[in-house]
Amino acid sequence: MTSTRPGPTWPATASRSARSSTTPAGCSITPAPRGRVTGPAPDHKSYGSWVSFADPDGNSWFVQEITTRLPGRSTSALAVYGSVAGLADALRRAEAAHGKHEEEIGHADPDWPDWYAQFMVDESERPA
Repeated sequence: MTSTRPGPTWPATASRSARSSTTPAGCSITPAPRGRVTGPAPDHKSYGSWVSFADPDGNSWFVQEITTRLPGRSTSALAVYGSVAGLADALRRAEAAHGKHEEEIGHADPDWPDWYAQFMVDESERPA
C-alpha cells in the first residue's frame, strides 16, 4: 500500500508488454521475488500479474494487471472517459437522453443530477 493517490489505470496490455518496451529504453527489470512466478499469471486474474522496474532516472515503478477492480476501489473520471473531451461528450449524451426522459414524464425533472449520475455510471459499465 502506498501513500500516493491512485491515478488513471494503466491498461492490462501495458503490463504484458512492459518488459519488452522498457528494457530497450534503459530500464532495468526487477526479477520476481521468492514465491512469485516470472511472467503474467496464466489466467490474467486481476492483481495476479505485476512487473517492477527502475527507469534511467532512478525512479522505481510497480505495475499490476487489473482487469476488474475490487469492490470499493475508485477510478478517476479521466480513466473512464479517456479525456476531458470524452467526459464532456458523455455529459452531452446524458443531456440528450435526459431530454427524452423529461418529454416522457411531461415535466422538468428536479432530480436531474441524480438521473445524469446514474446514466453516466450505467454507460461507463457497459462493455465497449
